[in-house]
Amino acid sequence: MSRLEAISWRSVRRILAILFLLTLAGCSPRPAAPQQTKSDPTTESWYPAAIRQLAAFNRDAEALFRSGKYDQAATIITNAQPVENRLLSAPHPTLAALEASSDLDDLYGRMLLRNQQYGWARTFFQKNVTRWKTWKPATPETEQRWKQAVLALAECDRRLSE
Repeated sequence: MSRLEAISWRSVRRILAILFLLTLAGCSPRPAAPQQTKSDPTTESWYPAAIRQLAAFNRDAEALFRSGKYDQAATIITNAQPVENRLLSAPHPTLAALEASSDLDDLYGRMLLRNQQYGWARTFFQKNVTRWKTWKPATPETEQRWKQAVLALAECDRRLSE
């Protein structure tokens, strides 16, 4: 074997070794991505303010509903829904947020029931049934809210069967 052949054969072996190592390096697991800690929205300053805003929407809409001003109540309910959605987007909403949301859903359900939209009303009452049935720890207040939602759901079912 000539010297030139020996050098080229050594170069080929080196290149093959490098390619082999690069292939092995490509098979190694990716380094773990830095873990991002997600903040809990319920601890942020906007969260209690949004609960108060939703509760105020509920009070105003309830007063209008009771006084027969249904269109104005419906406008407030519509305006309150983005606030409700933002509160419920938290992984673990607070009890106060669920109460305010429940009040809005109950009022919307009663509005729909009044307009003979029984299927839609049932959807809102069912949300409250599920919400309060699964809330832990159960309290006398949450038990009462669950019972109220069950009664509203039963009223929808009764009207649907008529």
